[in-house]
Amino acid sequence: MGENKKRMLAGEWYLPDDEELQAASERRAELCAAYNAADTAPAAERRRILGELVGELGEGVTIRPPFRCDFGTHLSIGAHTFINFGAVFLDAAPITIGRNGQIGPNVQLLTPTHELDAERRRAGWEKAVPLTLGDNVWLGGGVIVCPGVTIGSDTVVGAGSVVVGDLPAGVLAVGNPARVVREL
Repeated sequence: MGENKKRMLAGEWYLPDDEELQAASERRAELCAAYNAADTAPAAERRRILGELVGELGEGVTIRPPFRCDFGTHLSIGAHTFINFGAVFLDAAPITIGRNGQIGPNVQLLTPTHELDAERRRAGWEKAVPLTLGDNVWLGGGVIVCPGVTIGSDTVVGAGSVVVGDLPAGVLAVGNPARVVREL
């Protein structure tokens, strides 16, 4: 394993344009393209492609194409989770989704972050911070979940919300930034 991949997986600053990470990205691009093109293929074929793309794929997971991710191998999706059209999961760090999740259309789960220092940002430095969704989380359409966030089980996040900090279990959160409006 190369130095940049080690640094990426350790949550340290790394340069994403090295050969090893580019090869992993090309693999992902091919598998995403195959999956997105297989929209009308038999369920077994779609599942086979997802099995190659996603690191851990629970039983009964549904992902409606188009679907995009950074690597795929850093995704863990729990059983019976439903992911609607247009999902973008940037998994430079692990993204863990619990069982029975409901992910609305055009949801973005983002683990990468970039340097605030302009010189280092121009040089391409970035790092990634894991993101976790508990069991039975529902993210409404267009929700954006930022790097490092954990959302507790049974929580609902309203459509269009931007989640910049952790949310506890069993609450309804809405807005930009998302804030808890009540317990469920």
